[in-house]
Amino acid sequence: MDSLGLYLSVPFCKAKCSFCNFASDAYPPARMAAYVDRLCAEIENSRAVAVARGLHLPARVDSVFLGGGTPSLLEPEQMRRVFTTLRQHFDVAADAEITVEAAPGQLSDDMLSALLQSGVNRISLGVQSFVDAESRAVGRTHTAASCMAELDRLRSAGVRDLNVDLIAGLPHQTRESWASSLQQAIDSGVDHVSVYMLEVDEDSRLGRELIGPGVRYGANATPSDALVAELYTQACDALNAAGLEQYEISNFARAGHRSRHNCKYWTRAPYLGFGLDAHSMLLDANGLATRFANGDELDAYFAGGEAAEPEQVDELAAWEETVFLGLRLVEGLSLPALRAEYPREWVEQLVSTAHALAADGLMNVTADHIALTAQGRIVSSSIFGELLAGEPAEAGTATAA
Repeated sequence: MDSLGLYLSVPFCKAKCSFCNFASDAYPPARMAAYVDRLCAEIENSRAVAVARGLHLPARVDSVFLGGGTPSLLEPEQMRRVFTTLRQHFDVAADAEITVEAAPGQLSDDMLSALLQSGVNRISLGVQSFVDAESRAVGRTHTAASCMAELDRLRSAGVRDLNVDLIAGLPHQTRESWASSLQQAIDSGVDHVSVYMLEVDEDSRLGRELIGPGVRYGANATPSDALVAELYTQACDALNAAGLEQYEISNFARAGHRSRHNCKYWTRAPYLGFGLDAHSMLLDANGLATRFANGDELDAYFAGGEAAEPEQVDELAAWEETVFLGLRLVEGLSLPALRAEYPREWVEQLVSTAHALAADGLMNVTADHIALTAQGRIVSSSIFGELLAGEPAEAGTATAA
């Protein structure tokens, strides 16, 4: 099926978390209104831009994801306008997965009504922790009780799919407090949970405090890397045991509730991004991928600027993306599929390295598949580097399968 995923960045927050370095912040209402104008203009012009670049833009859309930021901070009429514009320019399938990120306690009744009227059927709630002290430490304003109440409210309103985000490694987090968060996520009855190991960027407030002296943002209480790895393993064990099966490094779902939109990223399916710091990947007439992105400065986005020129993904880059994105999925990579698409030498070099990593308990290798083990997923970044180390032979000199 020739279909497309759409991502819309809405970079507005009520308050910025101490660990966050996304292109998001608190902005006055006038800036938000101007942003919606620019976002809708970008949607309206998207087909002309794709044609000018020689890229194929499918008309049919089977997934939409609004992230940020906190998209629910828009005014209800602004949200309706965005969805109306989308549907005017794209054929959004009747069974499309339509997700909106929201912060607990920041989704008004009017906004919830606007989302449901616009076809939203999945909400991802940024809980991060069900332990109140941990939430306060990173600038979150919700409590565990308010999160549970919010989930009940969304379910009663008819939201079909609910996701909860949790972060392993927050300041003051312990094995015991993490176990409590995990259990509350399980008890909430949600069908999808995302678990992220805290990565502190040096440009975030928490990151700057880790580099230099200070205790305001809890840098002195941030768990060690070894403990964060333990917390991640603890989450995998608890969620899998509760029927929330891990299908990707950070994602767990009950049967039939995987994030269809995010799976597009890991399988290199076409998607188009709108808004600040939004990324896209479309195919040209020959089926070759081109990646492009909007800048991460709001004023430059208003002016129509891009972060960089569109970049065509050559065969080597496509190979590398296929490997490190596909191995994020628990099922891993199909070797017959790789041999059908890429030079045999590249595949055999990959298999050889995978066997060496398997000896260390980091990968599973069969005749038809390679995949990370549970231990391998913890250190996936270093494994990807090892698997892709060394330049494969040039495509023109390699023997295709």
